[in-house]
Amino acid sequence: MSSYGLIVALALILGVSTASVALPLNEPLQPLPDVVAQDPQQVELGRQLFNEVRLSANGTLSCASCHRLDHGGADDKPLSIGFQGGTLPINTPTVFNAALNFKQFWNGRADSLTAQIHEVVQSPLEMGSSWEHVSTQLSSDSHYRTAFAAAYTDGVTIVNIQQALQSYERTLITPNSRFDRYLKGDTDILTVEEKYGYQRFKQYGCIACHQGVNIGGNMFQKFGVMGDYFKIRGNVTNADQGRFLVTGNEADRNVFKVPSLRNVAITAPYFHDGSAATLEQAVDVMFTYQLGRVPTEQDKSLIVQFLKTLTGELAGNPL
Repeated sequence: MSSYGLIVALALILGVSTASVALPLNEPLQPLPDVVAQDPQQVELGRQLFNEVRLSANGTLSCASCHRLDHGGADDKPLSIGFQGGTLPINTPTVFNAALNFKQFWNGRADSLTAQIHEVVQSPLEMGSSWEHVSTQLSSDSHYRTAFAAAYTDGVTIVNIQQALQSYERTLITPNSRFDRYLKGDTDILTVEEKYGYQRFKQYGCIACHQGVNIGGNMFQKFGVMGDYFKIRGNVTNADQGRFLVTGNEADRNVFKVPSLRNVAITAPYFHDGSAATLEQAVDVMFTYQLGRVPTEQDKSLIVQFLKTLTGELAGNPL
């Protein structure tokens, strides 16, 4: 146990409040930053576009169809449905806090939100459209002509459509989780079990990949470090190759962007294949294939309780 953990444990045993126990300066996890100020007209336009089905070729899908804000910014299905009704090859990651990730998509093939938006609209499996078609559709709508003219000097353009979307997505930050408040000094806001869960999260090694301000999202990692996850799971798909599809480097086979754990309690199912239906199942898989360790049932329960403290707020409202 760390020295800080010993101090907290002693305070708890003595029945003393831990609110005055300062957190160490080198904590591997950090609170979310404030939302970066955006042009309100562009953000509102982006919000409308995020919910606009005319971004898809046949008017059946919007960004919100798969990135459900009422489901943690993800989907409730293991694999989402594309514009033609077919199943997509990979699980939809959350859009919440995506602006803080160092890459976009599970295999990291996009370097920015704009690049991610650009690709999804043109994907033959996802929205199946073209930016020329989208621009034409929006330009023919008097509402959008007026809204774009108010937000941009050059009106409806492909660049402006993408910029408005990414402006909106940059506001989808979910601060003020109970854990963030704990990191900021309100150490009584977590239960004893949740505090011990955070200690176990660090002690077992989860923190090696899930760290930083987004508790993940800032590195790549092989899925199956301590065992062949894909052999055991079976039915290997092309999407399982991960970053190898981007680089062609054998060392990148089965390598994926480490997902953020923020709001993880409300974004099931988990992993790129959507194979874990519950948080408990996901923790089991991580211990088996990433850590190669066998935790006690009590420790797993404590870690799950800690993970549930990572659920934040959107625009001041609890998720």
